[in-house]
Parts: sequence; structure tokens; C-alpha cells
Amino acid sequence: MSMKQVLTLVVKLQPTSEHRQLLDDTAKAFADACNWINEAVKPNLTNKNSIQTVCYQDVKERFGLTANHVVRACARVAANRLTAQHKGKKVKQFKPTSFDCDARTFRLIKTGYLASISTTEKRAKIPMRVSNYHLGKLKNQNPTSA
Repeated sequence: MSMKQVLTLVVKLQPTSEHRQLLDDTAKAFADACNWINEAVKPNLTNKNSIQTVCYQDVKERFGLTANHVVRACARVAANRLTAQHKGKKVKQFKPTSFDCDARTFRLIKTGYLASISTTEKRAKIPMRVSNYHLGKLKNQNPTSA
């Protein structure tokens, strides 16, 4: 059995002011959703599917996130709870600094090297600053998360 290697590339986005607002609004909604999930769902639940089962519809209606962002928010809360549990602590708070993207909420458009990202308003196509190193690593690849 061979394990597939996961490669992480750090690529800088070059958002316009409209893109930045879309990303900021989505990061805020994602953090708000994570904080709400963490408060509303029993603290002993640490499985992303269990968390999703009890709060998915509420989160979707309250925060205006896409279905996949709701799923990723539940997964983030679950992961943070597990980490906190191992350290004997509680999850404090989620800050609006990022949001998780999967194969449905993130797509790489190689023509022009754009990151196509689902936001709370619409899909944003944001230019990326890519180097020859990135171009080489991305050749014949199809990234599935961001």
C-alpha cells in the first residue's frame, strides 16, 4: 500500500478591494459560525459528522455560508475540540482570519493563475502571485483544498 504524499504550497493572493471585502465577509461569517457551533453544540461532541448532524441547518440559515463552508466549519470546530481535549483545555474563540476551502469551494484556474473561491456573496476569481517554483509544482496537478 502506497501513501499519497500531500504537498502544501504557499501562494500569495492578489485581491482587489472588492475581493478583499468578499474574503473578509466570508472569514467573519465562518468564524461566527464556528463560535456559534462551539457554544450551541454539546462540548463533548468532537466528531465532525455528529456536530454537523445537530447544527447544519441552523448554521446554514444563520450565517449565509455555502453548504461546503458549513461542513468545513463543523470540521474545524471538531478538530479544535479534539486538540483542546488532548491538552486538557477548552476551545476559546475562533477569529475571522481564515476559512477552509475544499474541492467544491476552491478551484485553481491555470489560465492566468486565478484562485476561484466561493464566498458568502459569490465566487471570486482572485489573481495569485506564482513563481517558476509554483508553476513547476502545479504542473499536471489539480489542487483540492486551500
